[in-house]
Amino acid sequence: MPIRTGHAEWRGDLPSGDGDLTVGAGVFRGQYSFRSRFEEGEGTNPEELLAAAHAACFAMALSNTLSQAGHVPAGVRVDAKVDLRPVDGAPTVARIQLEAEGDVPGISEAEFTAYAEQTSKVCPISRALAAVPEIAVTARLTAAAG
Repeated sequence: MPIRTGHAEWRGDLPSGDGDLTVGAGVFRGQYSFRSRFEEGEGTNPEELLAAAHAACFAMALSNTLSQAGHVPAGVRVDAKVDLRPVDGAPTVARIQLEAEGDVPGISEAEFTAYAEQTSKVCPISRALAAVPEIAVTARLTAAAG
């Protein structure tokens, strides 16, 4: 499997500095700063990028889990919320909430929830984030997930 890359540069001290980041060979470029990370400033931040990566990975993994069980989804949508807060005096990713919606013909909501829970144990990004104290998953069926 290929190795994926990212690049970031930071200029200056933490509170007044700023940086730029690039995903892969330039598919996404963005600016980040203290304000965009710890306040409500313009730009992105590592936690948003982590949320996007986790949502994308989980959506693919859940679609695969469902398909392997014979339930090919018409669509799966995942929102991820990353909670950065102080733990023992240091900023820490303390919680991630994954909210999955799926348009999956022929299964019940309880089955969909069970597949989502199962997927949370095998999704590569979930596995990489195993040190996060809490990764919560909610799941519901909808006809508008695609």
